Amino acid sequence: MSPKHHPPVRVMVVPTTTKYAPALAKMQALIFPTLRPDELFTEDHYLHHVRIFPQGQFTALVHVHDHWIVAGSTTTFRVKRHFFEKHHTFQEAITDGWLDNHDPDGEWLYGGDMSIHPEFRGLRLASLLYDARKALVRRLNLRGEAAGGMLPGYHRYRDAMSIEEYVEHVMAGDLKDPTLTPQVRNGFKVKHIIYDHITDPRSDNCAALIVRLNPHYITERVRV
Repeated sequence: MSPKHHPPVRVMVVPTTTKYAPALAKMQALIFPTLRPDELFTEDHYLHHVRIFPQGQFTALVHVHDHWIVAGSTTTFRVKRHFFEKHHTFQEAITDGWLDNHDPDGEWLYGGDMSIHPEFRGLRLASLLYDARKALVRRLNLRGEAAGGMLPGYHRYRDAMSIEEYVEHVMAGDLKDPTLTPQVRNGFKVKHIIYDHITDPRSDNCAALIVRLNPHYITERVRV
């Protein structure tokens, strides 16, 4: 029987390692059905992510029938602020999946994706992964996080309001979006809409630039 009908009670988040790459790649099309094949991470992509920035990759596991199963992940890289303040597409951000925009000196963490297998949604895995990212930002003393968040719920309201109005209602808590609402609950704020960002007809290919500041950021003192 499907794991969905037997919710596991044990979950954990661990650093992504090479052994998880095949399972993570296999889940991509199920998690992001609207994306083009070239917008999905492959096994080789995941292997490359672990090589260039191992600290920024996390995998969510659930315990089912005495086994730990890969159920989700998040992919991140470091950037300077100007990187996400200018218009960018998803493909430009992730450099066709290879994260070549990763800057070891970047003061911001950029979220390449947040992936939860459909069978394991509702277990707060995204919150655990966001917590892992928050802890990383604090440990590395980064200024905060940014990402282009998808807006999959907009299609239900397209005839009634603009996407800008939709985002305002979600931010206010009047409407719920499958992706943006959890992000808001995890402390993210929407800065603006990114047009023509990603392949998602549900949101007219738009995304929301979301930012979460690190309240523990310590400015380096200038030596005199």
